[in-house]
Order: sequence, then C-alpha cells, then structure tokens
Amino acid sequence: MDLRLSEEDQELQQRARDFTERYLIPHEQECEDNDGISEQTWRSVREQVLAWNFNAINHSREDGGQGYDIFRQMLIEEQWGRATGALWDIPWRPSIPLHVGTPEQKERYLRPACAGERRDAYAITESGAGSDPTMVATTARRDGDDWVLDGEKWHVTAGDIADFFIVHAHVDGDPAKATIFLVDKDLPGVRLVRTPKYTHTFVFEHPIFAFDGVRVSDDRRLGEIGQGFELTKDWFVEERLMIGARTMGASTRALELSLEFAKEREQFGQAIIDFQAIEFMLADMAAEIMAAKSMLYRVCWQAASGDIDRKQLHALASAVKLVCSETAGRVSDRAVQIFGGRGYMREQPGERMWRELRVDRIWEGTSEIQRGVIGNELRKRGPDAYTAWP
Repeated sequence: MDLRLSEEDQELQQRARDFTERYLIPHEQECEDNDGISEQTWRSVREQVLAWNFNAINHSREDGGQGYDIFRQMLIEEQWGRATGALWDIPWRPSIPLHVGTPEQKERYLRPACAGERRDAYAITESGAGSDPTMVATTARRDGDDWVLDGEKWHVTAGDIADFFIVHAHVDGDPAKATIFLVDKDLPGVRLVRTPKYTHTFVFEHPIFAFDGVRVSDDRRLGEIGQGFELTKDWFVEERLMIGARTMGASTRALELSLEFAKEREQFGQAIIDFQAIEFMLADMAAEIMAAKSMLYRVCWQAASGDIDRKQLHALASAVKLVCSETAGRVSDRAVQIFGGRGYMREQPGERMWRELRVDRIWEGTSEIQRGVIGNELRKRGPDAYTAWP
C-alpha cells in the first residue's frame, strides 16, 4: 500500500499553493477592509485564473473545463482554502449539474461559464426551506410551451456577480417533481429583494432574489421533470467534499501561524510555546487536522476511483463535511486563543478564519443534517462505509 501522492499530484498541489500565495492572499486585507474587492482586483485575479488553467476544474475538457477528478479538485481547493475572505471563490467552478445539459444548453451556459464569460449561482434555499428541500415553495407551472416560475430564494451565493441562476423548483408545487431550471438574471420578473450582511467577510454577496412570474422556455429545463432532487444532491456531494478541502487548508494555515507566533511570543521570560497549556493546544490542532485530512483524502480518492456508488459517496461526503468543518471550528478557535488579544483583531488572518469558518457548519447542509445522513446509512446498510477499509 502506497499512500504517497504521485509526482504529478504534488506538482498540482504546489501550483495551487503558489497561486494562492501570489494572487489570493495578497488581497485579503482589501477584501476585509472593503467587504469585497474592487473591479480592478477582480479582473486582475480572473486573468490569472485563466493563465494558470484553474478555471472550471470540475468539468470535462470537452465542455471547456480542466477535467480534474474529485481527488485533484480537492488538492487544489485545499490550497485555495488557505485564503480568507472566501477569495477561493474567485476561481469559478460551474455547478456540476450543468454537465447533464443538452448540447444547446452547454453551448449557451456551461461552456461560457467554464471560460469565465458567464457565472452561475445555485438558487435552492428559501425562508421556509433549508435543510429540507421538499419544503421548497418555488413553483414551476406549464403555460403553453413555456414554464412560469414563482418563488423567492435566499442565500444565493455569488448572486451579485452571476448572470444566470440554477433554480430548484417544484412542478405544480409537487416535491416529487423537483426540477431544475436555467434562468437568465435579466429576464422580466427576476428581482433583487435585498442583500443581507453576514458574520463572515465574503468576496461576493449572498442576495435574496424573487422570481415573480418568470417565463422560461422548455429548453431551459435542466434534466427531466422530477430529476431536480438528484441533481441538487450531486451538487451537495461535490460541495461538501470541497468544503472539507477548504476547511483543511484554512486549518493548516491557522496551525502554521499559531506555531510561528507561539515560538516568537514571550511572556514571563520565555516563549509561550514552552508553556504546556499552549503546547497542548497546538498538539490538539495538529492531531485533529491529521485525522480529518486523512478522511478527506481517503474519500476523495474513493470518489475519483469510481469504485463507489452514489449512495455510499453521499454518505461519506456527509462524514467529511461534518468532521472537517467541526475540526476547523475547533482549530480556528484555539488559534484565536493562542494569539490572545491579537487574535481578536480583524487584521489577523486567524480572526478572519475563526469568523468565516463558522458558516461551514451550516451551508450545504448543517452538521445536524450530516449526522442524519450518516445515521440513515448506518440504519440501512450498517457501519461498513465508515469502518471498513476500501
């Protein structure tokens, strides 16, 4: 058994690290100070995304992407996750359900999105529907050859810069007919309701949008009627694994910064790392990162191998998100504690991580939902997905 990364994987990992250090981290303070970045900065980094071939890492080359499997996507996103301000979201990764589109849909939406000429935003959450997508109230009804959409979507990440939405709706209000629609942002009836402020600093916004009698033709339906839940679940699986990757990147940076500070900071005539209280916090951070990262790499390797069915991958992705996001919460909290008063200053990366990593236990399924998915797997198929070795 050889657990080492291949030379090619190591090179890709290092390239992603170099990109992060050169083009993401230098803009952290700008993003924090201005609650976002300037148009000039955004365009500058966007050019580098293309120059470094980091656009659409999750789509096939045939569709205009880079063709990386889940394992290599994870290696890249882990390094991007080191940047605060969610600057990792500048390199665009079009939502994975787009790959089931018709040739015309791919030409109109997916390929331009892969090239950075268009940007999608997934619109699923609502005021009354979050963890339970069957509660979605957005409806789609047939009117002649068209569909008419009505509803309101919350937390539409990157909705401020997106020019089209992937809208999860229920045909005739029936959850069994969950269906995905591609909705151009400039269509009549698409309305920005408001843009809430959140705890974290995020390079883009998470607005609330209303869809008031929005009319789309049938060729804007993605997949079949009733296929929406499975397509959204595929999106959740990929997002949960990438959250695992980014939280591990952030956790690793938090440990590195904390260790460096603990070696340099002196109190009572000695470096604070020499105090067992600090040493043990660092030890716990390191051990927990090691454990969570091992799980992340294992599951992404299994996903990339293709030797795993969709249901099992869904169950394992929940475990990855649960463990990695909660580990990151504990690691970042200890980092703030080690830095003391400095750790509570927004100019410190550790403070920003502590604030920004909190959402990873909420979005794309709360920790409680992940535990529910894991429990369901245990009830139906036993513990092997988690306790056996692949």
